[in-house]
Amino acid sequence: MTVLVTGAAGFIGSRVVRSLLESNQQVAAMVLPGDRTHRLADIAGKIQIVEADLRDGESIARHLDHLRPEACIHLAWYVEPGKYLDSRENLVCLQSGLMLLEELARTGCRHLVGVGTCFEYDIGPTPLREDSPTKPATLYAACKLALYLVAAKRATQLGVGFAWARLFYLFGPYEDQRRLIPAAIKALLAGREFDTTPGDQVRDYMHVDDVASGISSLSLNRLDGPFNVCSGDPVTIAGLMQMLGDLMGRPELIRVGGFPYREWDPKYVSGDSRRLQTEAHWAPRQSLRDGLAETIEWWKGAQ
Repeated sequence: MTVLVTGAAGFIGSRVVRSLLESNQQVAAMVLPGDRTHRLADIAGKIQIVEADLRDGESIARHLDHLRPEACIHLAWYVEPGKYLDSRENLVCLQSGLMLLEELARTGCRHLVGVGTCFEYDIGPTPLREDSPTKPATLYAACKLALYLVAAKRATQLGVGFAWARLFYLFGPYEDQRRLIPAAIKALLAGREFDTTPGDQVRDYMHVDDVASGISSLSLNRLDGPFNVCSGDPVTIAGLMQMLGDLMGRPELIRVGGFPYREWDPKYVSGDSRRLQTEAHWAPRQSLRDGLAETIEWWKGAQ
C-alpha cells in the first residue's frame, strides 16, 4: 500500500514516515520544493520524495494522477514558532487541505488522516476527551477545527474514510530549537541558566515517535473520527524542567520562576487517549524520563 505523507520534511512528518516504514508501507513523502530534507536523509533511499506545493492545485493533481496513493496522512501546515497562531497562512492551509481531499478522492484514495490540535477544544481544568466542547482561541486552532468539520462531512460524501488526530505537547530529536525543551537543553549544554515561569502549568507531553506511531495507527487501521494523540500522563512545567536539569546534571541552572506567567497561557492542558488505545491498539512506548534522556543525547550529538 502506498501512503502519501504531506509535510514529510517536518518534525512530525519525518517521524510519521519512519513509523510507516516500520510497518512495511510504501511511502511517498511530499515536501515543499527546495525545502530542507535533512530529517529524511538517512532513509531517502527507502521512500519516494515528491516536491510539490499544496497551494498549486494543478501540480498536486498531476502528482496524484501519477502516485495514486491508497491512503494519505496530511501534516503540511504553516507552524513557524512565534508567528503561526494568528497568521493568515492558516487560511491558505485550510483551503489547500480541502482541495487535497477532493483530489485524493478523484484519484482513488480511500482513507485520509488529518492532523489537528488540542487547542481546538475549550481548554479547562480536566482531561480533554474527543467529545469535549470546542472553542478555538486562535486563527490556527479555528482553521484546524474548520478543516476537520468540513472535511469530515465532505469525506462521507466522497466515500473516503477520514480520521482526525488531535495532538497535544511533544518533543524529540530535530525539534525547532526555539521551542521549550530544546531551548532548555541547549542552554544547559552551554552552561547557561534557563528561566521558566513558576511552573504550575500542567501539560501532556509525549515523545514525537509515540505521536508518530499514534498518527500512523489511524491510517493503518482505517479508523474514522477524532482521536486524541497524547500520553494522558500530565506533568507540571516545573516538574518537567527539574527532570531535565537532573538528567543533565545541572539542576542549579534551571531558574523556576525566572519570569512571570503569560496571560494567554492556560493552566491545564491534558488529554484522554483511551479511544486511540482501544480502537488502534496503540500505547506510548517511552516514559517521559526515557524520552527526555534520549532527546538530550541527540542534542549533544547535534552541537
